[in-house]
Amino acid sequence: MTSPKSFVRSGALRTLSLRAPLDLLFLLCCFILAADVLGPEIFGHGKTKDYGLWYWAGQQVLKGGPLYPGDIHQYFEFIYPPLPAILLAVPSWFGKIALYSVLSILNIAAWWYTGMLSNAMTGSGRTAGPWLEALPALVTVTFVFDMFDLGQPNLVLLAMMLYGFWSLQHQRSWLAGFMFALAAAIKVFPIAVLPYLVWRRNWGAAVATVAFAGILLYIVPAPIRGFERNAAEVKTWYQGMVGSSSEKGFGQRDEQNWSWVNQSLIAVTHRLVRPINYNQEDPSKPARTMNVIDVDYRTANWIVLALSALLGLGFVAVMPRQARRTARSDAEELGILFCLMTVASPLARQYYFMWLFFPMTVLMHRAAFDERANVRLGTWLALGAAGILMLLALPWFPNVLQAWGNNLVATAVLAASLAWHIRHPPVAAGLNAAAALKADSS
Repeated sequence: MTSPKSFVRSGALRTLSLRAPLDLLFLLCCFILAADVLGPEIFGHGKTKDYGLWYWAGQQVLKGGPLYPGDIHQYFEFIYPPLPAILLAVPSWFGKIALYSVLSILNIAAWWYTGMLSNAMTGSGRTAGPWLEALPALVTVTFVFDMFDLGQPNLVLLAMMLYGFWSLQHQRSWLAGFMFALAAAIKVFPIAVLPYLVWRRNWGAAVATVAFAGILLYIVPAPIRGFERNAAEVKTWYQGMVGSSSEKGFGQRDEQNWSWVNQSLIAVTHRLVRPINYNQEDPSKPARTMNVIDVDYRTANWIVLALSALLGLGFVAVMPRQARRTARSDAEELGILFCLMTVASPLARQYYFMWLFFPMTVLMHRAAFDERANVRLGTWLALGAAGILMLLALPWFPNVLQAWGNNLVATAVLAASLAWHIRHPPVAAGLNAAAALKADSS
């Protein structure tokens, strides 16, 4: 069996250079994005979106106040596990500007390392030129803007997951498990990596993920919140966020979960099979439905379960056997995994599709470096199709296009392209061509 260590090139990562024009452009973009966060707080009426919530959560920890209401049926202001509030408390002690500066710096670092790790883990065996290296960041810059503007952690979580897989490829299973667990303890949906680790028999990383998740959820907050209180808060959070689901919605945000803003597999499927008002997040808009059939809530859940099972089985079917794994196939496999993790999250708003950064990077390397000209062209066309679909989320297009799942379909295009590459590697193509040539000559 080929060691995963041979699948990666340790020298593929690099540091920021002030002599590189595109690196200077990166820094300029970071300055503008950070100014969007700090400018309103310093010179205006205060930064809005989720930033005020993060400050509130940090202050609640500092003051010893509750993070969640006593009744799980009441509205949760803070919908994350207790650990993020603990982490937010430290910069919150120094005030809003300090907190927002720290969050901006984290996003900047995550953006840089997401690009570096993604380009280093494509398995192409080639070093990307400056423009190819920058292309994934350029085409996903609107998602990055959302990360800064809204204050959401999805970009940071993506960098954590990529570093986890980078560590796993370098035989650092416990470090990989810690990164996966930390991401899941901040925002639950990265825990979907666990079945993949088990299937690929990465036992060390799987055990570490479970162990560190328990430590981060129950042990780390205990000295600050108290063990019993923290355990009760974790239980309250779980019941209110994970354990609650009905026809009206799930996870404390009923008005968003079935509306057009959510493009998860669950939400789009329910909108297609039940008469759900996809404008429900805005009561001022007229009610609109888009279902092609009409089934009850329970049947819709069975359809979601069936589709999820088919996607999972399809993923398993395209995975190469352990003995046939290569750097190339591993990258394509991880790209599909990131696609599935994105759409499998019950709530997948526009900014969640930031996680397509890595799948797109892998395909861009295939489009640039594959030795087959027709494959390069086909891969660029697939990337173009996915890009056009994602552009339909821009404000001047009707919301119904997002209700139909333009980003979900774009994700499917990327995943299907990666699956094709797994099943048709260049070596296999060359062997088949040689066999056909031999048959013709005989």
